[in-house]
Amino acid sequence: MSVLSPAAKRVRQQLIVELVGQHAVHSQEELVELLASHGFVVTQATVSRDITELGLVKAPRPSGHVYVAPAALGRDLAAGDARLERLVSSTALTIGRSGLTLVLRGPTGSAQGLAQAIDESSLREQEGTLAGDDTVLVLFADEERLERWRTRFRRLQGLPPEPTG
Repeated sequence: MSVLSPAAKRVRQQLIVELVGQHAVHSQEELVELLASHGFVVTQATVSRDITELGLVKAPRPSGHVYVAPAALGRDLAAGDARLERLVSSTALTIGRSGLTLVLRGPTGSAQGLAQAIDESSLREQEGTLAGDDTVLVLFADEERLERWRTRFRRLQGLPPEPTG
């Protein structure tokens, strides 16, 4: 079977899904090497097209951002949302604001876990999080994203949306 045939492409793409499910693949070059070790000698450009066609995305993991398949991401995000919901419902938090930054304050030592739970959840409107000891800064690019995020976060806390005034 030619590596350029449609059948070979399907097999290669299925292998890619399996590889990213089994290995922490941080880069396209790593994926090229893994494919080669399984008999598929392809270029980085081919892998890039495969990643796009398969809908793979990079997700945060302890070892850094890695490629994941959409199906795995859905499971991970659901677990991340459940963890974040448990955390925020059992932690006394205050939410303040400075410009396009939300300031979440909790008990001493709570910020790292809270920031990680946010990063691993389906909350994606933020540009990033920055954690200290008891404070997490959640950074936004614009007002609309900040408001959507805050509404979803309040829902996770079990609180009603803030009244608009």
